[in-house]
Amino acid sequence: MSDFIDEVDEQLRADRYRELARKTLPWFLAAVAAVVVGFLGAWGYQHWRDQNIDKASIAYDKATNSLLQGDETGAYAAFEPVAKNGPAGYRTLALIQQGNIRLNADKTVEAVALYDAAAKAAPNAILGDQARLKAALALLDTTPYAQEETRLKALIGPKKPYDLEAREALAFAKMAAGKTAEAKTDFSALMLMLGVTDGMRQRAQTAIAVIDSGQAKVAVDIAKLSATLPPPAPQMLQQPPGGPAPQGAPAAQDAPQDAPRTAQ
Repeated sequence: MSDFIDEVDEQLRADRYRELARKTLPWFLAAVAAVVVGFLGAWGYQHWRDQNIDKASIAYDKATNSLLQGDETGAYAAFEPVAKNGPAGYRTLALIQQGNIRLNADKTVEAVALYDAAAKAAPNAILGDQARLKAALALLDTTPYAQEETRLKALIGPKKPYDLEAREALAFAKMAAGKTAEAKTDFSALMLMLGVTDGMRQRAQTAIAVIDSGQAKVAVDIAKLSATLPPPAPQMLQQPPGGPAPQGAPAAQDAPQDAPRTAQ
């Protein structure tokens, strides 16, 4: 009798397992399918991304070579496809390069529009704030001081990668606006700040001397030239995991070999 009962219990358990399997199998298969599709999708995206980066790198190098050979028209055209369709880092760099070309041609409005577009496309604060700083420098002696102040103050702060450069530019903006006393105070304070490079300290000393001599416009013209410096090298486009690079240290796809301290 006990054997019969055990056999019935075993049969009932087997029936319950089969019923459970029948109900859960579709969900299990769906989960497996989702994992496979997700893996294939991620692999496909990574493959596409790598190919896109390779194409952008080749096009960017070609455009840069044209620029180094003095062919600004050809370089601008060569940067165009990268500026429109390249990965975020290369797109930002190409837009900055195009902005530099337009600024060299005294087309400030076009240059600033390109810098602003680069800032929007930037994959990290290092590239984005560099483009914003270039736009502010390009407008140094042509835009109302209030607008220039708004642009530059957005770049100032303890966690901003171009804090010191923005402070320096704001002091030059005050010079351009005739606020020479305020500018002199800012330059004096800048020289005492941690992380200030020797070049920045020398420019501050020169600016103070120029203010004292009454030739402030000369220093403003020199500062404005900073906007035409080339953007960071493509091989260091990745922002480091710990956030923006500290002042005075190299910043790393999607930061310039000498950013953020000297690459303006």
